[in-house]
Amino acid sequence: MQVAYAAPSWAAHRPLTGSQAPSDEALLRLISKREQHAMRILFSRHRVRVFRFALSITKDQWLAEEVVSDVFLDVWRRANSFKGRSQVSTWLLGIARNKALMSMRRPEHQRLNEELADTIDDTTESPEAAMQRRQTRTILADCIVQLPAIHREIIDLVYYHQKSIAEAAEIIEVPKNTAKTRMFYARKHIARMLAVKRNARDSFSF
Repeated sequence: MQVAYAAPSWAAHRPLTGSQAPSDEALLRLISKREQHAMRILFSRHRVRVFRFALSITKDQWLAEEVVSDVFLDVWRRANSFKGRSQVSTWLLGIARNKALMSMRRPEHQRLNEELADTIDDTTESPEAAMQRRQTRTILADCIVQLPAIHREIIDLVYYHQKSIAEAAEIIEVPKNTAKTRMFYARKHIARMLAVKRNARDSFSF
């Protein structure tokens, strides 16, 4: 039985710009002193990337929302554990990965299919170009979903979260060379699947 997801009280946030927005590191220092306003800023800044990364692992929106709440609750409780050896975003995604993997071990939750394709179109495109871009995006998303979990994870971190191989390796807790190998095979698998799917599409387009 699933319980309705409830956002923590500090999740209510206001947009912040320019000089109003301190660095992530400065925010963590304030959070360690129980500054709720700093917590709201950090949550506003990183909640989407944490949610998307959690969703890429769990394939379940409910679980991903729960992971987001757990990650930032963890940050609130132990902000002073951040040692500055990586970017704050890398640290957050590392926590998110562990929370997501733990959440998937709970037998009461069932996994749902994730809708990976972006639905926002460029309004300056012609209808034909927009349709072709949507088709390509859908094919690519379908290919990514079919990757083994360890390959899907590295693709998500590097391409969608713009992490370096070294940062991705830190987040998923593997040696850098292992992350490189996974990326190589992930690209190889995607290229192979793209070729098959595009050939199949073209064969029905006449």
